[in-house]
Amino acid sequence: MLEKKIKNKAFKAPKSPVRVTIGSMRKAWWGVGILSLFVNLLMLTGPLYMLQVYDRVITSQSMSTLVVLSLIMVALYAFMGLMDFLRSRLLVRIGNYVESELSEPLFKTWLSQGIRGKVPPGQNPLQNLSIIKRFLTGSAPTTFFDIPWTPIYIGVIFMIDWTLGVFAIVGALIVLVIAIAAELRTRKKETQSQSARTQSHQFTQKVYANSEVVMSMGMTSEMISRWSKIKDTGEASDLSASDISGGATAVSKAFRMFLQSAILGVGAALAVQQIITPGAMIAGSIILGRALAPIQMIISQWRQYIQTKSAYRELNAFYESLPVEAEKLALPAPTGQLSVKGLSAGPPNAKTATLKGLNFDLAAGDGLCVLGHSGSGKSSLARLLVGIWMPQMGSIRLDGATLDQWDNQTLGKHIGYLPQTVELFAGTVGENISRFNSDATSEAIIRAARIAGFHDFILSLPDGYNTQLGPQGVILSVGQVQRIALARALYGDPCLIVLDEPNSNLDSQGDKALNAAIQYMRGQNKTVIIISHRPAAITSVNKVLVLAGGQQEKFGLREDVFKIGTPAQSPIQAAQARARAQASLAPGQAQAQTQTQTQAQAKAQLTAPRQQA
Repeated sequence: MLEKKIKNKAFKAPKSPVRVTIGSMRKAWWGVGILSLFVNLLMLTGPLYMLQVYDRVITSQSMSTLVVLSLIMVALYAFMGLMDFLRSRLLVRIGNYVESELSEPLFKTWLSQGIRGKVPPGQNPLQNLSIIKRFLTGSAPTTFFDIPWTPIYIGVIFMIDWTLGVFAIVGALIVLVIAIAAELRTRKKETQSQSARTQSHQFTQKVYANSEVVMSMGMTSEMISRWSKIKDTGEASDLSASDISGGATAVSKAFRMFLQSAILGVGAALAVQQIITPGAMIAGSIILGRALAPIQMIISQWRQYIQTKSAYRELNAFYESLPVEAEKLALPAPTGQLSVKGLSAGPPNAKTATLKGLNFDLAAGDGLCVLGHSGSGKSSLARLLVGIWMPQMGSIRLDGATLDQWDNQTLGKHIGYLPQTVELFAGTVGENISRFNSDATSEAIIRAARIAGFHDFILSLPDGYNTQLGPQGVILSVGQVQRIALARALYGDPCLIVLDEPNSNLDSQGDKALNAAIQYMRGQNKTVIIISHRPAAITSVNKVLVLAGGQQEKFGLREDVFKIGTPAQSPIQAAQARARAQASLAPGQAQAQTQTQTQAQAKAQLTAPRQQA
């Protein structure tokens, strides 16, 4: 028996962080419950006061009794207000605590799992967390704490008279049936509305990301029309759900007011027969109104409850779908030795691999240029080398450790990455270069900008490194953005630098600065990988990888991959290739002079046959 319990406990699925966080506030929830106890008990102040006024003060004509009762009533209502205020403050703090505990790790997990295809496009768990917080800090939780008091209030009415009690039960059941019917009818509509809102958000994000294509090719009207159809579907479901919820709220409110008046009529009939007193009649009406109030509140807040329940379920499913990651051992700082063995991989959730069977090794200080036609897998390789994507087969090792053995935050400090599509974030130039590191020093930021050859331009900006970027800041050209992103990639002297088309938007001056940066980083024993179509980048590396159809076609030293003097090359091309090889293998020599000499030799070889002829 004990073994069975241990086994069941061992295989029990761990609770998601959202459940654990909300559950960790047990003491606070108990506090809300105790405060609700006092609030609901003190809600009887009004009925009891009216009962004493009608049955004691009016009959005795005692002003002193009225004064004492009134003072007691004021004190009790003041205490009730204080308890209700404390309950509200406690719920607000519960909501804020849940958000503060979950928001940062949730944001980190969402980013890391999103790029690996674990999160469906358009799904944002942070929005679900925001919905849960609004629910916790609103009036809905107090309603759920008050609803258990409905039968207690009805029990008090029974104590006054059983006829009034039966009347109260029948009325409460009718209001409850209205609430259940509204929930059943709005559930499907609310699901359809939520699905349409998600589709609409995804579509608008896609259109916005491709706004240049849409505007330039006259697709605006068509995109608006398609978006309107999606939006109209959601609005129709949302409107229907709102109508049902609003109708149920109106009916329940009107019926509750009818019950409060009707119970006065029933009470009056009993009072005439001297079965109850006039004070009991008034008290029964007030207590019935209080008993039915939580049910009516649930009807009016039911849509919010459904949305919160859906958000809670999605947030739990988001956590439960993720693999449990063990705490990773801190590894020593890598030097930049990269080993790729049997690598096959593709985009997240892809059924087929776009890269197959890659094998190459780089030592610290090596420079690799990855070449290949469009669609050959160059950018996919870049994402794999920096740990954004994970291999399907094979391994990528940095100083002997696979990338998944590193903590993402720690590994990122040792990697510099310049993606093919570059975007900067709202903030200063210095903040963007420093990767928004709050501990960044001015020296480290300026050093990265100097290596990228962009320091002088940054100084020419209105506020230098403090110049604001983003919607409210300075607008930079695509090439200038790329140069700042290059400085960001070089910040902190990372041991592995991956540049995807780093010179796609650079002029000749930018090309020179890029080559100088690559040669400098290699001189600092950093490993640099460049993906580029432009031959200017080849002069800064010593190794070349050629991809074709996602497979490794060639890899080796640059002078071996580009065989000098092959039949496919003219003597001039061979001489130029030889000059580029000598320049990269021996930086600092007079490259221009060497190239001139080799070109002259090639020209002599071409003219010699003509003279003999």
